Amino acid sequence: MTIKLILASSSPYRRALLERLGLSFESISPDIDESSLLNEEPEDTALRLAQQKAKKIAEIYPSALIIGCDQVATLAGKHIGKPFTHENAVKQLQDQQGRSVIFYSALCLYNPSQNRMQAEVVPYEVKFRALNDAQIENYLRIEEPYDCAGSAKSEGLGIALIETMTGSDPNALIGLPLIKLISMLKNENIGVI
Repeated sequence: MTIKLILASSSPYRRALLERLGLSFESISPDIDESSLLNEEPEDTALRLAQQKAKKIAEIYPSALIIGCDQVATLAGKHIGKPFTHENAVKQLQDQQGRSVIFYSALCLYNPSQNRMQAEVVPYEVKFRALNDAQIENYLRIEEPYDCAGSAKSEGLGIALIETMTGSDPNALIGLPLIKLISMLKNENIGVI
């Protein structure tokens, strides 16, 4: 691969996922406003932000191939973000117990030199178990998932909070749909294997 590959993200989770593919890449934070627009659907927010992140990095690296991604989680159609605090995480998990959360993971692969952008949203549904307050407190004390939308890490102990998971790519739940990314890379003549 001769073209520079850049992941437009500061997320250690996305970086770890991309490392699985064995490709040489660089991670750069795009530093954009990630607010939703008024009346914007969650999947539209995720897609817009993924594309905006890639375009922001393209301003600095116009000959690179840039991966942009964003994720918006929803409960009963309402956006739920990262909790950041213990109190917010407790409330999120209490609200989610016995209910389904849909994670919309948007992915784009932008080739600015060809003005070519591939973009798609990959949804993933997670149904949480009924949980008591002691289980929620115990989980949060152990894993501290305050930087994760929905307050749970499915790739860690958070799997114990989940009753079912439904979707085409389990990596989408963590924030980077690798199955779709492999297809997009192939369209840019970059093979993983």
